[in-house]
Amino acid sequence: MKGPNSRKHGRKRRQLRLVARFHALQALSQMEATGQGLETIKEEFEEHRFGAVVDGARLAEADKEFFDLLITTAVEQQSRIDKLADSALVDDWPIDRIDPTLRALFRAAGAELVDSSTPPRVTINEFLEVAKAFYPEGKEMPFVNGVLDHMAREERPSYFSKDGKS
Repeated sequence: MKGPNSRKHGRKRRQLRLVARFHALQALSQMEATGQGLETIKEEFEEHRFGAVVDGARLAEADKEFFDLLITTAVEQQSRIDKLADSALVDDWPIDRIDPTLRALFRAAGAELVDSSTPPRVTINEFLEVAKAFYPEGKEMPFVNGVLDHMAREERPSYFSKDGKS
């Protein structure tokens, strides 16, 4: 039986992972824009972003191991992840032609889909939350949801079958 401390721990873990996803999107965007390498970007985020104090406000902590997993997998498996995203996009708008923030989001989410035990629907929902921070008007949400759903179904089809887990 789960008690109040278990629920509190679960909420804290979810929050740490949500912040890690948010930072993974930022890190991948920054890497693409600046040409910085993986180790440089990991170090910058771990030393200057997670829990840092900026203008008197403390930034949120993140699950550093999960952040590392997302950005490392996104870099090491970029070709595979981009193919997953491309299969969800129309032929004349491949991943290289879409908005850089969306590209980073699809790569971070794709990393979670290919190298994590997180159920795909959780990954989709969590990255929709991240997308809201970057697209507060919400008009991109159906597009993001559709691409992530397609990527998840292609990468982890057993979760979506009638006798699957989800």
